[in-house]
Amino acid sequence: MMKQLSIGVIGCGKIAQRRHLPEYAANEHVKIIAVCDKDEERARAIAEQYGATAYTDYHSLLAHEELDAVSVCLPNVLHAPVSIAALEAGKHVLCEKPMAVSEQEAVAMIEASERSGKLLMIGHNQRLMLPHQKAKEVLASGLLGKVLTFRTAFGHGGPENWSVEGAGGWFFQKSQAFIGAMGDLGVHKTDLIRYLLGEEIVEVGAFVGTLQKQNTDVDDNAVCILRTASGIFGTLAASWTYKPSEDNSTVFYCEKGILRLIDDPDYNVVVELENGERTLYEIGRVATNEKQTESGVIRSFVGHILEGTQPDISGKEGMKSLKVIFAALESSATGKFVKING
Repeated sequence: MMKQLSIGVIGCGKIAQRRHLPEYAANEHVKIIAVCDKDEERARAIAEQYGATAYTDYHSLLAHEELDAVSVCLPNVLHAPVSIAALEAGKHVLCEKPMAVSEQEAVAMIEASERSGKLLMIGHNQRLMLPHQKAKEVLASGLLGKVLTFRTAFGHGGPENWSVEGAGGWFFQKSQAFIGAMGDLGVHKTDLIRYLLGEEIVEVGAFVGTLQKQNTDVDDNAVCILRTASGIFGTLAASWTYKPSEDNSTVFYCEKGILRLIDDPDYNVVVELENGERTLYEIGRVATNEKQTESGVIRSFVGHILEGTQPDISGKEGMKSLKVIFAALESSATGKFVKING
């Protein structure tokens, strides 16, 4: 019989409530035995809901000898220190994105994983979405020929409509978030573009700023120009001011046609050939802030632990996507294009 994993969730905000906890609870190979949140009332309520033990101090949770793995669902500045502590305590770690607030922190997380022999996976769910899995297949088939340019966007009305803390929450405080929409949403699409094209982004130009949100010192919009190693270039937009509807679309303009992802109201994948022929795919529902669907992240994480295999969305992958974010910040600050060193 396959072992059942004992799981802890550190941070009981919305991403834990909407994704990590219910997806662990639905997984037959998992038992949630511990949860942690600085808000004692919230921790107790979540613990009661899932039959777990409540903690307000993550160090105490990590001392729980039965724990096999944890999800780290905390403000961005805590991702690295808590993940490193968990790895050093002998727990596998699934960390929300962005994985860290500096390249040095990301390296330290990867090194802690290697030292401990425990898995480090980053919660980049975009590459696991069914439309994007289909897109990978279409691009690899050669049907559309070489990708020439692209555009990708991820925007919604802002985390005040999503997070448990609302408009005054940690998302809007640089001391806790480090970065706004570019880190929250832009890192998702950076990871997706790298995954779908199968190559690294090597140069970035960007405008990153605050255009509408009040009482915040982080960005609410970012628009970037990206160039890959083989010379493909395109645009990436991340926004907390897309109202009333969310945009999670990506379009690849290729030698022999166009591939549209989450760009059509009825079909998540549309292939348009240069001869006018169109192929429409209705593949899976896409998770939005309002309607979360099974992300595949938890299932993948649990599978890798049980099978003893390294996650595709590893710490090293997370760091490569994070470096694009840092380059965008530098470009916006200096007004110059920034090259990314491997």
